[in-house]
Amino acid sequence: MVSLIATQGTLFDLETVLDYGQSILNVAQELTKSLIEKRTIGTKTIQSQMNRHFHGTAAEGAWQWKDAYEAVEVAQILYLRQKGYKLLLESPLTVLLELEKLVALCPTQTRRSEESVQLQQFSTPLPLAYLVAKAGFIKADDLILEPSAGTGLLAQMAKLHSASLMLNELAPDRTKILRRLFPGTPLFSVNAEQINDYLVGKTQPSVVLMNPPFSASPKINSRNPDATPRHINSALQRLADGGRLVTITANWFSPANPSWRETFLKWQDFARVLMSVGVNGKVYSKHGTQIDTRITVIDKVPADNPGEIPCISETLDLPEILALIEQLPQRSSWESSDIKAAAAIAKVVQLPKRSVVVQAETLSSIPDVVILEYEVVEWSATEGLKDTLYETYRPQRIRIKDALPHPSLLCESAALALVSPPPPTYKPHLPRNIVSQGLLSEGQLESVIYAGQAHGEFLSGSYIVDDSWDNVTVAATGEENAVKFRRGWFLGDGTGAGKGRQCAGIILDNWCQERRKAIWVSKSSALIEDARRDWCALGGSEKDIIDLGNIKLADPIPFTQGILFCTYSTLRSQKNGKSRLKQIVEWAGKDFEGTISFDECHSMGNAMAQEGKLGMVAASQQGIVGLRLQNALSSARVIYVSATGATIVSNLSYANRLGLWQTGDFPFTSREDFVESIEGGGIAAMEVVARDLKALGLYLARSLSLIKLELKILIIRKKSC
Repeated sequence: MVSLIATQGTLFDLETVLDYGQSILNVAQELTKSLIEKRTIGTKTIQSQMNRHFHGTAAEGAWQWKDAYEAVEVAQILYLRQKGYKLLLESPLTVLLELEKLVALCPTQTRRSEESVQLQQFSTPLPLAYLVAKAGFIKADDLILEPSAGTGLLAQMAKLHSASLMLNELAPDRTKILRRLFPGTPLFSVNAEQINDYLVGKTQPSVVLMNPPFSASPKINSRNPDATPRHINSALQRLADGGRLVTITANWFSPANPSWRETFLKWQDFARVLMSVGVNGKVYSKHGTQIDTRITVIDKVPADNPGEIPCISETLDLPEILALIEQLPQRSSWESSDIKAAAAIAKVVQLPKRSVVVQAETLSSIPDVVILEYEVVEWSATEGLKDTLYETYRPQRIRIKDALPHPSLLCESAALALVSPPPPTYKPHLPRNIVSQGLLSEGQLESVIYAGQAHGEFLSGSYIVDDSWDNVTVAATGEENAVKFRRGWFLGDGTGAGKGRQCAGIILDNWCQERRKAIWVSKSSALIEDARRDWCALGGSEKDIIDLGNIKLADPIPFTQGILFCTYSTLRSQKNGKSRLKQIVEWAGKDFEGTISFDECHSMGNAMAQEGKLGMVAASQQGIVGLRLQNALSSARVIYVSATGATIVSNLSYANRLGLWQTGDFPFTSREDFVESIEGGGIAAMEVVARDLKALGLYLARSLSLIKLELKILIIRKKSC
């Protein structure tokens, strides 16, 4: 968002109001390239990227070096997301050494802000974060709480083990970063000294990983040594019985220190200290300090001998601590919370682990998946067309118990509001928390229902598709090699209705029914981050989004399941007789019944040759290859997604799964006949098509309402000469 502020000094003065979290993420994405290429990140590189994405220099006050250091830490997280899963397959010592090499490429944090000093914001160095997570013995079904999440380094280590997360961070800027890095993850912004009180009634985590401020408390200016035990005690209270807490503290907070021994003895009544060992301060050298720290591991199980607390007073190097961690006992069985509604936070769909192999894998079960129940209601148009252009929107034929309304008020064109979709019968399979936590609104769930309804049907007739996937001809009943085309569905929502989230919901519905391959085609490669955000927000894992751009054209796609993301330009690319289209079709398989989501599908406009002012205009290559993909995978569940789907007739020329022509469902014998007829009627004819498609349950188009819209008048004054 850009706000124009009238100030003095230039002809037109502009002040850019930045999305801080996104700006940090943008800088980090550039710095990650250096880490992947094993190049040192220099201060000039950082300054250049910070100046670019913060629209100004540090000298001008556009950013501080603390912000730059946050971006470097986020770059380490992004590196882990690309390389960490493969790295964890190596031996623990190899992982530790590789992480130390990675940190060595980063600059030393030599400058502090007032906030970082006041709140003692010393992030966990990556090698140390690895040891903390390893000491937690994390499993895929764990719910991890990080009460002082910082920039998310510890959280990302837990995420590498496919665990679910709950995060808390008091600092506003760091909270903005975490929202961008971990979309859809429960995130709180409270004083972690009272985390148990603030989270009353919420799910209890099975593992707590924490690096709290050592002696600082909010709104207390003086040093407060009691901060550390308060943080740990509150986290222990929140931890599920049988769970494990691993914390980094100052080295002075030790069971061997007489000042704190009584605190540890009190904990022994309900929580057993397994290990407490000092950490050599050199691990923090890249963070601008050499302070000795301590790792303490506590299981929430009463101690057999409360007076005996394992403790190593001296400080050790990380490889020595790794050896101690590998000798820790396995975790006790932990008891999940009895609060079923909140338990859904941890029980999102547990997507199975996947290795980069070609052979088939055994799929793990998905817990807590339910069939979405809803009530079908009667509907009738009680009034005629009104003077208003738009009507407030609510699903016309269904009511979903406990479903939340869309966060912003939705509306629909008055013409579309006069017709309703048919009563559906299809019931999606979704994780229970999708409804209980409002991860999909009522309107978005309606899309999942009607998409599933459409995908359960096939277009009339049988067809023969030639080897080029270009030509489709009607086949006689029972003809050899004839195929039937599964019906598609069109989502025409405007900005703000959450089209990406709805695509992810439709894919998740199929994922929960063991259709574990999907294809997501979009306009830009940068939109893969939006796809990951929407998929992860529903409980998915980033690992499930496969970037086709990272796979060579000549190589087979080495994943047996996942959501294949590519752009339209990538889809049409070919070289030396190899094509991306063929690569995708071979990966999907001829019996593919998963979802194909054509996001921003108007990018495939002009999928047929048309008469122009200067003669015939050839069909676009993107439109042609989009049709070929649909023809090649006849049983695919196709979704068309575009806010401009019903404005230009050429924007429907690729939508052969709607049955608008050739099938007998509509009175058009061919695509050319359809385009010619509708073009003659202009936008009014397109509106009739949209109404008919909605009445058939094949189209929904909602927009954000302008009711309660706040306007701010900004005055730009010219500088006087």
